[in-house]
Amino acid sequence: MTVINHMMKKLDNDVSNLQKGLHPENLAYWYEKIIAESIEMAPPWLQDKIKVKQDPILPLKFNLDISKRAVRYFMIAVENNIDEMPYSTQLYFLKVQEILADEMDKSLV
Repeated sequence: MTVINHMMKKLDNDVSNLQKGLHPENLAYWYEKIIAESIEMAPPWLQDKIKVKQDPILPLKFNLDISKRAVRYFMIAVENNIDEMPYSTQLYFLKVQEILADEMDKSLV
């Protein structure tokens, strides 16, 4: 019986960790950290072109307002922080990177 209890506790803990990774507060924290690092890396003339705004009504929706010239700094900042993030947050930001890369590819065509 203790093995089953241990397995259930581990499963419950794993699910809780996945849920925490997608809480709006958690995503906002990582966006703030990534934006701050992006701004720090970017040249002064691009720093005001890197912003993110959380939707007040839909807290899981973030509007990333970034210049095409500043995208690479955002991507580098995500890569620098990805290993520290909870798993579900990692997946979220990998998807953000994928979307940004697709948008950059469209602009080149």
